[in-house]
Amino acid sequence: MSEARTPDVHLSATERYVLLVLMAEARELTNAELHALAGITLDGEHRRRLNELDLVASTKVGRAFVHELTDRGTVWCARELVHERPLRSGGAGGALYAVLGGLHRHLADSGNALADVFQPDVAREVENAYARLSRKKAVPIRLAVLREHLDDLPKSEFDRGIELLARRTDVHVRAEADQKTLTEQDRDAAIVLGGTPRHLLTIEAPR
Repeated sequence: MSEARTPDVHLSATERYVLLVLMAEARELTNAELHALAGITLDGEHRRRLNELDLVASTKVGRAFVHELTDRGTVWCARELVHERPLRSGGAGGALYAVLGGLHRHLADSGNALADVFQPDVAREVENAYARLSRKKAVPIRLAVLREHLDDLPKSEFDRGIELLARRTDVHVRAEADQKTLTEQDRDAAIVLGGTPRHLLTIEAPR
């Protein structure tokens, strides 16, 4: 990532917390997702301000905005790790900035970057797609179909999500019993676990 200079401006608590949540999730978030995760939303003047400062990119999809951290926003977050807690941030804010300080020490000691710590929850993305396709029922869904519904997710990340899900006792990644029914798309979409190509995902209680 190229060097990006961040503006030295005062941000409200809401604006700061939105940036930090986007950093932690490492993906695009809607206001509904921001509210579910942290009890905050980015709209009105707060959204316009972060957009104008090029800290957050907001794109309207349908009737809702989707927010994503920009390169400049990522730089701001990295600098915020060593920032003193804002005045009147309260106990919760104080605890948050203590955690950020500890994270900074870890990164400095390990030589890692924020991107090494905060990665998208690809297992959750795959599970959400499964829940939509299965209508939250425990039915086998072909990996080829799941990949189609997550076509913006790189193949390696999709595979990582399946591998993470497969560690759970309520998740089953199985081979198609009737190999004659497999299409070329099914074979290309298969993931190899234990030396065996698997084609179907079943989650007993999709969330």
